[in-house]
Amino acid sequence: MNSLQFLLQCSSRRIALPPPPPAGARPRPPPHHVLPPPRSPRPSPKAAARPRPPPRHAHVYALDDGSKMPLHHQQLEDEDRLSMLTDDILLSVLGRVSLHMAVRTAVLSTRWRQLPWLLPELSIDVEDFLSVPCTEPLEANDMEEAMMSLTKATRGFVADQKRGSTISSLRLKLYLINTFLCEVGPLVCDAIDNGLLKDLDLTVLDETNPLDRSDEDMLQRAQEIDTFFHAYPSVLHCLTKLSLKNAGFDKLDMHHVLFDCCKQLKHLSLCYCDTGTYSVFKIDAPNSKLCVLDIDKCRFERLELVCLPKLEMFICTTWVSHHVPVIFGFVPSLGELELSCGKLYDRFPFKLSELLHGTTSIHSLTLDFEGENLWLQPEMEELCTAFNKLKKLSVCGVFVEFDILWITAFLVAAPFIEKLHIQVWNHACDAGEFRGDVYRDRSTPQWEMRFNGSENRLLKELEIDGFRALEQQFLFIRSMLERSPNLQKIILRGDDQCDDCRPLDASLLHPSKFPEKDEEEMVVERIRDGIFSPEIIFDEDWSLSI
Repeated sequence: MNSLQFLLQCSSRRIALPPPPPAGARPRPPPHHVLPPPRSPRPSPKAAARPRPPPRHAHVYALDDGSKMPLHHQQLEDEDRLSMLTDDILLSVLGRVSLHMAVRTAVLSTRWRQLPWLLPELSIDVEDFLSVPCTEPLEANDMEEAMMSLTKATRGFVADQKRGSTISSLRLKLYLINTFLCEVGPLVCDAIDNGLLKDLDLTVLDETNPLDRSDEDMLQRAQEIDTFFHAYPSVLHCLTKLSLKNAGFDKLDMHHVLFDCCKQLKHLSLCYCDTGTYSVFKIDAPNSKLCVLDIDKCRFERLELVCLPKLEMFICTTWVSHHVPVIFGFVPSLGELELSCGKLYDRFPFKLSELLHGTTSIHSLTLDFEGENLWLQPEMEELCTAFNKLKKLSVCGVFVEFDILWITAFLVAAPFIEKLHIQVWNHACDAGEFRGDVYRDRSTPQWEMRFNGSENRLLKELEIDGFRALEQQFLFIRSMLERSPNLQKIILRGDDQCDDCRPLDASLLHPSKFPEKDEEEMVVERIRDGIFSPEIIFDEDWSLSI
């Protein structure tokens, strides 16, 4: 048990050490009406010679010098040591636990009473106030009760008269329920106007299944969000991160709200949002501070990033576009790009070089195929310009039965790559009768390879998640050894099964498994095969440590 846990357990008992007397002070005599305690009878010499047993139920704590201390004294000393720490250290400790636990520490002693109200960063999440266990799906009454508790917490921590310092960052997650937004909105606005709140991270949650929301529902939800922003304009001025879900901005000027009004916005996440089904959404914001843009399952036919000079990271997941899902204009700071999509019936492969046209600073690229056919057309030399600064490449969701030698085409175009990460897709929940009808039959990629003696001399590390003792994986690793003379480390990891896979038999998809301990030497020999060998690490249960 650590000191903080002990203090929380003792909070109802109010255990505390008495304050020490001032230095040099004489002992205070008892009041005149208090009689001295009676003397204990003098023990006999034999009794005095016998060691006194410890009191019943007393626990003894051994000190470094060999002496003993009762455990409850040690616990009190631990509490005293913890309370003697500076406010900065204690606030750093409280900042690593939930707000609910931080509030509980306020009852420990007067030393801790004001600490939660001095936290510079607050996270008030409506999901923390849901009853446990909660129903699936959530009922309206549960969300209303949680929002009522969130409103009280916001009032308690953001109100001017209770704050002992400014709030550098407030992360607020809430449901779009007007009854409570009419209270939360003014509280946040007052904190912003009074200089108490600097940065706001706002997430508007929605528990409704997107498939159950009609276009009219999405339009109504977008209108409610727009009404909230117009009623409390200070929120827009302070907003640095915004996450929205299930909103259709067909009849609203989404660009004006997000990029003209939110002048401090640095991180924007849109999930199941659009400006009309299969619409083109253009972002032209030369004065925007946006650094991260995350587009997830939005129904844009195409996203055109005309001008976002500060954009550093772009994430695009599960697009509906029939061709290239995004076009880059002026994005000079873009360094990290993540593209993830499962291949549906009506999607057509596109050239990655076409999508990357206009980018000049990509150093980290993630491509996730989610176990489906590739949505990329074969190419190699055409990628050289876009891959000129690429240092880290992650190719994920490669179906377990696919040949992976085609990934070498990316390495030919990326001479400065330092780390290559491959994730093999092996999900029993996605095989046989469990596979959906909307997906095509899988087919192994057929890419023509022209290596021309090229090498990747800067490649230092190769990671393969979902490794199995399959010939196509051994063939790929040996090819990496041949073209990467300075490779220092190969990390082979086991499968990261999802929750749907665990109750199923993983052998439904592929019977081969991660090598056992006694099989590792054989795997190493097959990898070496007379070639130099870097350090090889086997890590079967890597997902448990994440």
